[in-house]
Amino acid sequence: MIGELQVTVGRRVRRLRIERGISQEALARDVEMHRTYLGGVERGERNLTLRSLERLAERLGVPVRELIGDAPEA
Repeated sequence: MIGELQVTVGRRVRRLRIERGISQEALARDVEMHRTYLGGVERGERNLTLRSLERLAERLGVPVRELIGDAPEA
């Protein structure tokens, strides 16, 4: 079962990654994650650990709350 928060976080990660011109492969490498796993995160299929969430936010240059914030992703 896919949770709403997983989908929201995944969409935000994808949007920020694309806005910053970072490839999925490069982001995955930078946060020590397999590219296919990151793809699953972006599709809302994978459940991140808090540490992974922190690493993604740090690499994307945003506070963690921007990835999990309470506003639904359009």
